[in-house]
Amino acid sequence: MGVASKIGAQAVKAANSVVNLAILVVILLLLVCGGYALWDSHQVYAVADSARYAAYKPSALNQGLSFKDLQTINPEVVSWLTVYGTHIDYPVAQAKDNLKYINTDATGKYSLSGSLFLDADCSPDFSDFSSIIYGHHMNKDTMFGEIGLFADLSYFNARKYGVLYYGGREQGLEFFEFMHVDAYDSAIYRTKVSAQDAQAYLDLLKRSATHLRAEVSVTPTDRIVLLSTCSEATTNGRDILLAKITDDVHGDPFASSGSAGRTGISGVDAVLNFWASASVPLRIVMVALPFLLIVVLVVFLVRRRKRRQKGQDLTPAGDR
Repeated sequence: MGVASKIGAQAVKAANSVVNLAILVVILLLLVCGGYALWDSHQVYAVADSARYAAYKPSALNQGLSFKDLQTINPEVVSWLTVYGTHIDYPVAQAKDNLKYINTDATGKYSLSGSLFLDADCSPDFSDFSSIIYGHHMNKDTMFGEIGLFADLSYFNARKYGVLYYGGREQGLEFFEFMHVDAYDSAIYRTKVSAQDAQAYLDLLKRSATHLRAEVSVTPTDRIVLLSTCSEATTNGRDILLAKITDDVHGDPFASSGSAGRTGISGVDAVLNFWASASVPLRIVMVALPFLLIVVLVVFLVRRRKRRQKGQDLTPAGDR
């Protein structure tokens, strides 16, 4: 083999090594970027989890923190909403407009998951005939992600009650209707419904129902609340669960059955939960380990290539 051929062969091998190394680096960067995207998504849902606010829930069982402590942190928190048989168990805030709490949590901090919030035009003491509470539709049983499940008749029938805490006391919620409407339906999304218009408004709501619990009597002298969120069914669709506010507070029939348990934790979530709870030194090791493995693999491949090259150099020319 001539000198030029040897140099050409070595150049090809060197280029090969460079390409292989570049591919390994790209794969590693993709893994890192993918891991960061998963972690970032996990953080969004972790912030939206109702368990994050459990310490502030109005309850005699809570020790230390209280609902008043949360109101001290953020005076715009006006109530607490619980829907039995779901993970909807959150504080409700109210701002001067309906934009702030789209990306602000109940403690007043920026958050992509936002907060449940009462329409800016509604009375904070729920004295209006109708009140509207909004929340993001999110996966993993967070925020108002379970409102859409009420489209299933059996799910709707099994979940009749909830609790609305405001003004220092609990009020019962009796869910009487589920509907799917357009986001721009101003006839449905009304606030400050007058006593004269209350019956006509109730009739409209009932005509728009997907599911209606006919045995629940709702009159113009009652007060109702609409729980509204985005729908996956249509582009501008909204799912709304309607409840009558009552003086009777029913107990939670799901408290002992565990029917509101999480739908299951994935392997990815388990890893991310482990990461969130890991100490700083352990996180450093977890981040460095993939890079270390890549370095070991590269060294192994380079040595293997050198051994093969050495074996070829020692082979008689006539045997090649």
